[in-house]
Amino acid sequence: MSAFPIVAGPILLTLTLEQGASFAAMAAEGTLMAVLAILVFSIAYAWAATRYGMWGSMLRALAAYTLAVASLRLLVPPLAVSFVLVLVALAVSPRLFPRMTQDAPPKASGAGLAWRMLAGAALVLAVTFGAASLGPRLSGFFAMFPVMSTVLVGFSHVQSGPAFAVNLLRGMVTGYYAFAVFCTVLAVALRAQPIGLAFAMAFGCALAVQLLARRLGGVGRVAPALRT
Repeated sequence: MSAFPIVAGPILLTLTLEQGASFAAMAAEGTLMAVLAILVFSIAYAWAATRYGMWGSMLRALAAYTLAVASLRLLVPPLAVSFVLVLVALAVSPRLFPRMTQDAPPKASGAGLAWRMLAGAALVLAVTFGAASLGPRLSGFFAMFPVMSTVLVGFSHVQSGPAFAVNLLRGMVTGYYAFAVFCTVLAVALRAQPIGLAFAMAFGCALAVQLLARRLGGVGRVAPALRT
């Protein structure tokens, strides 16, 4: 559920209302490509966590994310190509995580909840405030900034250990299928449908894929299901 568009969705809606549907459609395409940068962040954090603590892992993961965004900004493939690239990356990425065993049961704590809410609100305000100067594509990339990943995984790493954090990041990959569908449907629908219907279609399709991913219970079986 952490990968569901609960942060990027409000950002793209605000961009639609303030900058127009065409601007938001282009931003949604950028957000879709940013999934690749999030995967880079996740894998970099996972491998760093095998050697470093939370802060060392986080800094290295954010550096990898920044390099990925800088590189992906130069690529502007058609929407269909972007969608296929993301699906392939999602299918492959779980195999790139290190295997770590959880030594102790995770600690239940809501200590990071307030920080997650604050970070999400700050990102919405920052991206929508700077959208005009950032442009649609870069605004879309920043809409996918790893707010949930940094806060959720950071607290989990400290409270429950690196193995739990790594397994959490691997589990979030499943949710990105729904996120990719949300961005793709929204980018298409905003160009042809009223705003309310476009977002309803995008969230509806994302929810359907999310439920399918949960039912199948694994990333390895999601991609074949999507192809059918």
